[in-house]
Amino acid sequence: MLVQESRTPLSDVTDLNRLKSELNQLPAIDAGDYIVELPVERRAIAFRVLKKEQAIAVFEYLPPEVQEELIDSLHDTQVCQIVEAMRPDDRAELFDELPAGVVKRLLSKLSSVERQATATILGYEEDTAGRVMTTEYVRLREGLTVEQALSKIRASDRDKETIYYAYVTDDNRKLVRVVSLRQLLFSIPDALIRDIASDRVLKARTEMPQEEVAQLMKRYDLIALPVVDREDRLVGIVTIDDVIDIIEEEATEDIQKLAGVSGGDEAALSPPHVTITKRLPWLLGNIGLYIGAASAIAPFQPAIAAVPVLAVIMPILSNTSGNVAIQALSVTVRGLGIGEVTPLDTFKILRKEILAGLGTSLALGIALGILSLIWSPPDERWVALIAAIVMAVNVLVAATLGTLLPMTLKRFHLDPALISGPLLTTTLDAIGFLTFLSLISVGLKIGSK
Repeated sequence: MLVQESRTPLSDVTDLNRLKSELNQLPAIDAGDYIVELPVERRAIAFRVLKKEQAIAVFEYLPPEVQEELIDSLHDTQVCQIVEAMRPDDRAELFDELPAGVVKRLLSKLSSVERQATATILGYEEDTAGRVMTTEYVRLREGLTVEQALSKIRASDRDKETIYYAYVTDDNRKLVRVVSLRQLLFSIPDALIRDIASDRVLKARTEMPQEEVAQLMKRYDLIALPVVDREDRLVGIVTIDDVIDIIEEEATEDIQKLAGVSGGDEAALSPPHVTITKRLPWLLGNIGLYIGAASAIAPFQPAIAAVPVLAVIMPILSNTSGNVAIQALSVTVRGLGIGEVTPLDTFKILRKEILAGLGTSLALGIALGILSLIWSPPDERWVALIAAIVMAVNVLVAATLGTLLPMTLKRFHLDPALISGPLLTTTLDAIGFLTFLSLISVGLKIGSK
């Protein structure tokens, strides 16, 4: 078997019948991983030996760039069969990554039902409930009995993405109730759906941000959430597998944005030109920020020349306060991202950070003061006191900014991860250097009198 621990490279397999047998026995996700790891020129060969059902399942697990590559290398008939059989939400996600011309060609080959389902999803804004939902769900009418409902599910809902919940609508498709498969199975056959279904329905609007959808499903332990339009008509559902993808996507985006990666969607194996595109703008921007920080230092060159030990102290001051800011920023952004806190909790978090910051600033200030005493000549040991004070103050400022800035952005409905680590640390550098060198200059003037 081509198990994960010991896979046979395709180049070493001369018997394609053996490869076909083994690939078709693998779980779809493992077969997809195997194909992705092959050289580009070998992927289409491996994909072609898959049975139709396996090929459809495997295709949905492939990265967008590999999907696009296979679309280019397969015959139109094969491509259309695969795309037609995909879940509407997975198909919409694929179309988001493909060139407009390819999407138009594929849409024209879809059946009218699948074309309409895909167009419906693509019509909503990105990163909203409408964009991540699927239009495959079980819908029931209130007047059905349990027996009739189960017969309907068996007859026409076999291929729906999930059947664990059935959604009850009126004649205008307005969502009114929800009933679980468990309730259907354990109710008497003659009971009416309206009598056993719950009218307390948790639902998402099509325009709801996908992050809020994930938080709602996590909070109430749901495996599916109905999505309604502005008239409360049922248009789709978001399933638990979509939520897992959303959580991963949002976490990746926040982490990368905090590090200054544009877009927040760079993959570890992205091509070099993509990496350059994602990272270089922030790096060039940081040069501009550091020019600002350096400009704050420039007027104090005589002070630095007069007290050479400052060149040793300043990097420690800069690095430490920057790390404190990133710690506070990361915790706050993560709390906002998972719904643990809201802007209403700003003063609670700020109070906690300041109290913790007092202890931290005292310890770090003393540490830098002691180091400055050791490194400074006897006639410059007064620098240690200033270094300790500035370190303590800058640490408190860092903890405060790391909390307040993302909270403020969230209050104005902006992404808190826009406050990247590099931007915050550079700002703190400018504040710290300006304060430190100003006090040193004052000390030198007093000493010269």
